[in-house]
Amino acid sequence: MSKKHRILTGHRATGPRHIGHLVGTLHQYVAFQEEYECYFLVADLHALTTGFDRPQELNTNTLEVTADFLACGIDPKKATLVLQSAIPEHARLCLLLSMLVGVARLERNPTYKDQLHELKLQPSLGFLSYPVLQAADILLYQGEFVPVGEDQLPHLELAREVARRFNQLYGQTFPEPQAILSKIPRLPGIDNRTMHTSYGNAIYLKDTPEETRRKVMAMYTDPTRIHASDPGHVEGNPLFAYLDAFDPDPVKVAEYKKTYQAGKVGDVELKIHLAEVLNTALAEIRERRASLIADRRGLIEILRQGTESARPMAGETYANAALKMGLLTLN
Repeated sequence: MSKKHRILTGHRATGPRHIGHLVGTLHQYVAFQEEYECYFLVADLHALTTGFDRPQELNTNTLEVTADFLACGIDPKKATLVLQSAIPEHARLCLLLSMLVGVARLERNPTYKDQLHELKLQPSLGFLSYPVLQAADILLYQGEFVPVGEDQLPHLELAREVARRFNQLYGQTFPEPQAILSKIPRLPGIDNRTMHTSYGNAIYLKDTPEETRRKVMAMYTDPTRIHASDPGHVEGNPLFAYLDAFDPDPVKVAEYKKTYQAGKVGDVELKIHLAEVLNTALAEIRERRASLIADRRGLIEILRQGTESARPMAGETYANAALKMGLLTLN
């Protein structure tokens, strides 16, 4: 039997996952664990880059992300769940790799610029060096492939540059990770911006049917459409992005698009239908999630076991990199 290629990916521990995560990454993760050796990171250190002033939230958010991973179908018997901060080699390797990256290179990162603008942040050293820690996450487990959207390609390219430079300076140590590029369009938020936990525009996997219905009824649709009889626009309309992603009847969705463009169906009717579609699609995930959250000890134990199984590889990789960079070993 041939050796499986290894994937390293994960989510920041910024709170419960939303339907954008489900469509954009979590469905993929569940499929990946069948054909790859997968390490899924619950990235609590990364969460500190924008949430360091809210320590009371981080503990809860870490378990929320873990529960969502499991509820969506990630199987700890098939994949390894890792709590980032519980393995100190993530931070230690980040420090070593930071010696190989210039400040100007980090400041050119488009994600860094975009988030500074959107979140109105005063940038910290940790926020600036986020991509270096991300590179350390990948290289620590000798990750060969990383699933990314187009917006994350600059981060992965930096990880490849760091691996290449390290190998040139100290000898072959790290594989240059390759992208598995997602072709799934990102779901917009209910306000038609990018769906993002920090923007308050998400429908969460944990939302009750009533909360989901309320959010759907408040959704942005087509601002040029004043009356239900006015022709409507499908492109750029979150209603149809959500229906394309979740409605199991594409023929019905196609018919809705035609009638919407012809001004023969109103936003309210479509929103009522979409709320029903979403609540049906999310029902099993919500049930599994509620059971996981109710068993806090069991949830922590699953995360602990995965983290412990990842620890030997992380330790070996760091020790090898430190030795090659000339750090003294005392044993």
